[in-house]
Amino acid sequence: MKLATYSDGSRDGQLAVVSRDLTQAHYASGIAGRLQTALDEWNFYAPQLQELAAQLDAGKARHAFAFDPARCLAPLPRAYQWLDGRQNGAAPRVIQCASDALLGAHSPIGAADESQEPDFSAGLAAITGDVPRGALPDQGQDAIRLVTLVNALYLRAGQEDAAPVAAALGPVAVTPDELGAAWRDARARLILSVTVNGRKLGLIEMERMRWSFGDLIAHAARDRPLVAGTIAGSGAVRGAEDGARGFVSLAEKRAAERAREGQPHTPWLRAGDTVRIDMKGADGAPVFGALEQNVV
Repeated sequence: MKLATYSDGSRDGQLAVVSRDLTQAHYASGIAGRLQTALDEWNFYAPQLQELAAQLDAGKARHAFAFDPARCLAPLPRAYQWLDGRQNGAAPRVIQCASDALLGAHSPIGAADESQEPDFSAGLAAITGDVPRGALPDQGQDAIRLVTLVNALYLRAGQEDAAPVAAALGPVAVTPDELGAAWRDARARLILSVTVNGRKLGLIEMERMRWSFGDLIAHAARDRPLVAGTIAGSGAVRGAEDGARGFVSLAEKRAAERAREGQPHTPWLRAGDTVRIDMKGADGAPVFGALEQNVV
């Protein structure tokens, strides 16, 4: 099933079920008003939400309305924790990031001075149920409740391994079964499309994740349990060793230009830019809806 959080003037928004084709939605207030409520008691609420999703897809939901991704907050507007993965080490690793004010898929990005080297990194994120301390990767995979897009925002200046300063999540979060055969070994074997100002930055095969979501979640739970509503980001996934498939961030592209030409020429983010992140399923239809943000 596919879930979204609609803006209703409150901090946490209103949980809605979204049709598989992303055209219709229905408020889930008769089941659970907030996504965190559903995550806390997933085994109780998920079957009821799934039944509503089936009615919506069959055209039998009485109070359905046209889905508008521009009205979506982040699926979890404020989460207990957001752990940003790192794919480039000899072992899985995560960085603890601020999760008190996650942005919606169409929220603007505030422009920073270019001397601060404003950047982004496109990827996927998994939203978990409770994870016990010392969980193994298989347990980490089993704890994944939902998957969505993520855009991690950075100020790169003077920081080798900077932590994101903010993040936006896709308009819709989906249960892994929505990915069908493309969901395998806690990886989405689909292409992540990343553009800046309509120009391709990357077409990234997300199966190239060195460390799966199961690995990242298990690493985070080595010394403490994780609570339902934890978000684990994939981190930057390389398109190919030679960069032929492009990049998920401006920093990666600039580094490739520096290695090839002696200096980078791609600018950092600046006012007027538009970042778009999307992923299509095996049938060519969008999975999550697009994450599209303007820099203002």
